[in-house]
Formats: sequence, structure tokens, C-alpha cells
Amino acid sequence: MTRHQQWTAAHIPDQTDRVFVVTGATSGLGLATARAVASRGGHVILAVRDEEKGRRTVAELAAAQPGASLEVRRLDLADLSSVRAFADGLRADRTHVDVLVNNAGVMAPPRTLSAQGHELQFAANHLGHFALTGLLLDLLAAGRDPRVVTVSSLKHRQGRLDFDDLSGERRAYHPMGFYSHSKLANAVFGHELHRRLSEAGSPVRSLLAHPGYAATALAAGSVGLVKAMFGRLLVPLAQSPDQGALPQLYAATAPEARGGEFYGPSGPGELRGAPSRVRPAARATDAATGRRLWEVSERLTDVRFALPGPARR
Repeated sequence: MTRHQQWTAAHIPDQTDRVFVVTGATSGLGLATARAVASRGGHVILAVRDEEKGRRTVAELAAAQPGASLEVRRLDLADLSSVRAFADGLRADRTHVDVLVNNAGVMAPPRTLSAQGHELQFAANHLGHFALTGLLLDLLAAGRDPRVVTVSSLKHRQGRLDFDDLSGERRAYHPMGFYSHSKLANAVFGHELHRRLSEAGSPVRSLLAHPGYAATALAAGSVGLVKAMFGRLLVPLAQSPDQGALPQLYAATAPEARGGEFYGPSGPGELRGAPSRVRPAARATDAATGRRLWEVSERLTDVRFALPGPARR
């Protein structure tokens, strides 16, 4: 795998006049991404479920970085009506978006259904980002060096997509298992989006990233052993959010980052280290799986991507 030796946020090129939408930007990897991009002159739209927390985050970032260009907009990825409202509002106010960072996620909560009746992790981690990307594709196509960066996880390698039971109704529900399934869906989506954009001749690029193991608040809503392990026991072994965000920052800003590639840490087990091109699980790049997930996602979200022509195999 190609290692980008010692690449840090200091290597981010000037981002003046570029517009970034970062989901889940009030904590963890999303906050680190917003902070780094704003420090290089980018305009960051913090797409967050809790607007009050978003405003506090913007105030804190602005105090540390006077002159930073930031705004908050409400987005609940688990509610497709909220995703549509966010996209409609953004389109009314913006002529383009340069980078969409599909970062937000939930991990291993008790079985919960979204507003539209889908399993929460699949809904928030995948379906919401699928819909958001499709609804913003025209704004992205008008951007400069436009990119969609979808954040997956090492756990995608343990995921399986059971298209007959995506909401965990037929079999015993295992919260961490469904988290892995949702992160596999992220990886499958990112690769399928790359194929379709490439075949359509779109200027938009789709890239993927994972943080390795980073100390974030992702486990806050989880239960039992998962919360104990990821919320407390393993924290001393984790990277900081600023380090964990480097692969997605590399994918979002590095001139040499390429569409269709997956970036993660370069260290042993891809747990920590400088950004590197990494190999996804084989099922993440399987064309038949990608096509089926796309068709299911279109049906469940009622979102169709405005591509110049039909994707062909």
C-alpha cells in the first residue's frame, strides 16, 4: 500500500473559496475535519442534528481561529425529510459545494427504528448519506475539484449485507454487527458511486476513508460491553480525533488523492499512522453487491442521482 509519509493537516493546501459540508461536525472526526479545513481558509457548513450544540461549536472554533468561515445547518440523517429539507435549503442559498464529507455516524445503540422505519444505524450511517449525496450532486458538479468523501470503518470488513433483513427484524439483533453492516454499506456505496460517476463522465470524485482507531464519542450511545470497551477500556490505545481525521482530510483536500481509492492509517492493522491507500474488503468492491445496494437505497430513500446517463456494466 502507498504510504503518504508524515502527511499531516499542515499539508492541506489553501482552501480559500471552497465550500465544505461536513456531517457530524460537532465532535470527534467531524469537528477535527471542520477545524482543519477552516484553518486553511475553507468555508465549512457544519451539518448537525443539534443546532444549539452546533452554534456552540462554531463559537469555540471562531474564538480559536478569528476570521474562520463557518455556518451551522440542521441535518438529522436518520430522518429523510430532514435530509431533503437540508438539501433544499442549501440549494436555495448556494450555487455550489466543493466537498461533501459523509462523516456522521451512530454505533451499536439498542435496536431502534428511524423516522421512516429503518434500522437506525443503516438509516443514519448509510441511507441518510446516500440521499444527501444524491440531493446535492448538482451543487457538487458545479464545484471546483468536487469530491464526496464517505467515512467507513475497519469494521466494514466484518459486515454482511443481508438484503432480506436490513432492519434486523428476522434474526437476533446484535448492535455491533449492524454497525459493521452499515459501515460495509458505506464502503460499497463509495465504490459504486465512483463507478457511476466515472461512467457518466461526472467531474465529481468519490473517495473513501477510515480513521483506524480514534478516541471519539461515537460509543456514547452504545450499550453493554461495546460501550465499556470503546468508551473506556481501549481509549488509552486510541489516536486523537485530529490524528484519526487525517485520512478523510487527505481524501478531501490532497491534490494527489484519486477517485475510487480508500485511505486509512498506515500503521500495523491500520489502527494508527499517516494516511495511506488501503485495501477494502473484497465484498466492498463487488459490482453485483454495489448495484443491488444502490437499487435498494433508491427505493428506500426515493432519491435518484442526476447523472448524465445510465450506469452500464
